[in-house]
Order: sequence, then structure tokens, then C-alpha cells
Amino acid sequence: MASASSSSLNLEDVPSVDLMTELLRRMKCSSKPDKRVILVGPPGSGKGTQSPIIKDEYCLCHLATGDMLRAAVATKSPLGIKAKEAMDKGELVSDDLVVGIIDEALKKPSCQKGFILDGFPRTVVQAQKLDEMLENRGAKVDKVLNFAIDDAILEERITGRWIHPSSGRTYHTKFAPPKIPGVDDVTGEPLIQRKDDTAAVLKSRLEAFHKQTEPVIDYYKKKGIVANLPAEKPPQEVTADVKKALS
Repeated sequence: MASASSSSLNLEDVPSVDLMTELLRRMKCSSKPDKRVILVGPPGSGKGTQSPIIKDEYCLCHLATGDMLRAAVATKSPLGIKAKEAMDKGELVSDDLVVGIIDEALKKPSCQKGFILDGFPRTVVQAQKLDEMLENRGAKVDKVLNFAIDDAILEERITGRWIHPSSGRTYHTKFAPPKIPGVDDVTGEPLIQRKDDTAAVLKSRLEAFHKQTEPVIDYYKKKGIVANLPAEKPPQEVTADVKKALS
């Protein structure tokens, strides 16, 4: 099958079932209202669980800025080349560049109905630049979903995770404990904890989150588009809250 990135994609070479599936998806999506949604929340708050559900339900494209930067660099787009120059120097990619890459992505048919942005904007300046770019397209952010959760609950969620390295089986000291503490149920081998799943790492990530991103939530609150979701609830209940917020 011809790759979608080739500029002259020959539809004759695309299997019928893929064409039909995409056609049906677009027909189903045509009646959906446009939505531009930003997900905000600390690590472990459940954004990654909810974003595919929101994406499918509302026919949106999922824009993860990290992935988009990597893709732009890989395809050697003009913006990607600039981004690579910055990365090679060990610099941060500028806000204008990231917003430019988002702007490019919005031209795709998959983004016709809108998008979910995750991991951006992280600062008020980024939020302002994003708003400016959308305004130029005659659009605006419709909703900011704030996955609100107590730091203590996150600590319990994340620091309780233990892994059996060779099989990838995961346990949780509180929610899914092994039969014998610290030992894999199947092999009896010792469990380990990921480096990132420690209280110290989480603490520094949360501090960065609160310092940088809380002002972003305040910025959008002034526009009256923030929906606070109690993210400590079970995933199905959070999904129900998301749908309510977006309806």
C-alpha cells in the first residue's frame, strides 16, 4: 500500500476495506460539532487513558507535541529542519516553532473536526501564541479539561507500582498486590520499581507541573472554558464527566 506521506497517494492502491472504513468514519464524523480541546493534568492523572476515547467519540486528531516534533524532524519539513537545529544544539525548540508545527498539522483531513492537545501549552506565553494562531484560522479553543487530582493520590498510584522485568507483569501494593510482597506470582522472581515511579522523581515532576501549568489553567479560567474533572474517580466515571463537559 502506498504510504500516505508520498505526495501523490494513489487511491487505486488502497485496499477497499480501508477506503470504506475511512469513508464511513468521515460520514459519521460529518455531523459532529467541531471541538478544540486541551488536556491538562499532572503525570498519572489519566489523560493518556481518556484521550483515545475523546478522539474517537468526537472525531478529533490527537496532537502530542513531542510526537509531532519527532515526525516533523523525520520528514525533514522546513519546520522540522529548524527544530532539529535547535535540538542538535541542545536548545529547547521555540514556542513559535511548536505552534507552527501544530498549525501545519491542522491542515490534515483527520484534524478537520478539531483536535485534542496534550502536553501543550505548558506556559501562559504558549497559550497566548496558540490562541493567536487559532484566531488567524478563525478558530478558538473550546474546552480545557483539567484532570484535577490530589498530589497524595498520585503518589499512592505511582509509587505503589511494581514490575516483573522479564514478563512486564505489573502489580500495585494497594490495588493489585502480588501474593507475596516483592515477588512475582508466576516465577517467584523479585519485582522492581521503575526509576520514574519513585516519590522523589514524582515530587520534582509535580513541582514543575504546579509552577508552570497552574497559571495556564488560570489563563483559560478567565475565558470561562475550563472544566475541572475529579481525576481520582474510576476511568469510566471520568469518561462520563468528560462527555458531560464536552456536550
